[in-house]
Amino acid sequence: MKKSGENFRTMLAVFFLMFVIACSSPEAQQAEAPKAQIAVLVAEGFHDGEAFMPMAYLTNNGYGITVIGPARGAVKAYNSDFTINIEKAVSEVSAGDFDALILPGGRGPAVLRENSEVLEFVKAFWDSEKVTAAICHGPQVLISAGVLDGYTSTGTGGIQEELEAAGVQYLDQSVVIDKNLITSRMPQDLYDFTTNIVEALKKQMN
Repeated sequence: MKKSGENFRTMLAVFFLMFVIACSSPEAQQAEAPKAQIAVLVAEGFHDGEAFMPMAYLTNNGYGITVIGPARGAVKAYNSDFTINIEKAVSEVSAGDFDALILPGGRGPAVLRENSEVLEFVKAFWDSEKVTAAICHGPQVLISAGVLDGYTSTGTGGIQEELEAAGVQYLDQSVVIDKNLITSRMPQDLYDFTTNIVEALKKQMN
């Protein structure tokens, strides 16, 4: 188990380095306009890998990333010393600014779901029928926004009963896709989660 954790940390460090390089290199700064704009919604206590790995992969594939949250400023991951800078508060953006929304897990969703401005933004984005992706505890925000009734999804096993109470058909698998919704269970599902976001965006943008 210890070795598995060390391998995951190594993988996270590599992806985080990829993200920093992709954002700071001259090539990135001179590149064509992003294929699509993606919002990553976080709060204090986010899961580091579930935020940084999709950000790195999507940036490397030509997508623009904006980190949004309840307020601007740095927030810390619950499972490491990594921090992330919230570039814009949800009150400063609208659903029309983005082509996809990603909700990482961790403890951040428990903070996000208590914020009325966050839920208002999430509901507006959901109503736009654009790609919405949530992993681990991320679906809790969608539960509180009241949008999941009748959908099939997954999430960490700890929220299965809560999802089912919200009208969800729960599936225990690495990724579940239902219309515009993409969900996954845990960090080990990140490859399936992120690659399916890219595929969904390709279809949406065509």
